[in-house]
Amino acid sequence: MTYRNELSHSATKISPLHSSVAAGARRSAPLTRSTLRAALAVLGLVTISMAAELPEAPSSVIRSNAEMIEPAEPVQASMLVAARPEVKRVDKMFLSLAIVSTGSTFADSYTTLFARQNWLAGKKGVCNVEVESAYLYGTHPTVGRAYAVASVKSAGSMVAAYYLRKHHNKFWSLPLVSNSIISLQGVGQNMAMCN
Repeated sequence: MTYRNELSHSATKISPLHSSVAAGARRSAPLTRSTLRAALAVLGLVTISMAAELPEAPSSVIRSNAEMIEPAEPVQASMLVAARPEVKRVDKMFLSLAIVSTGSTFADSYTTLFARQNWLAGKKGVCNVEVESAYLYGTHPTVGRAYAVASVKSAGSMVAAYYLRKHHNKFWSLPLVSNSIISLQGVGQNMAMCN
């Protein structure tokens, strides 16, 4: 009975091998850190030291004989660089997409105001709270806020499309088209639910 309550001597004693392994693990952590730091420092210094000296500029070389310098014939730039076809940044396509995008955005804001009108009239059974874009318009959108949101959305999409068109990106119309699609979806939902 006394042997059950006491811990065996083998369980309480830590073997010398186990204690040396634990002490070695504790000692190896700082050694590993310092080794990694040294390796990173060496890599950083190697990349810096691999840089070569800058070559001397042709103007810094002094020539003793001025007759050795011969004037070169001028090179025409049109032969070296292929000219890009000049694209108008604002053309009929850009203007038509901008008008459609702006019109659909303002139509979305106008129909969003139906929720406020229903709320002020006390109507039940129809939408009287903005749910889909409450983070933009608020739960009961005011006229000023609704049209301010429409102005920012349409101006932002036009600026993004102009920037992409200026840098010859083939997806320049994507901001205007996506703004139109999102706004027309909002108009459809507002007309179906709040009218």
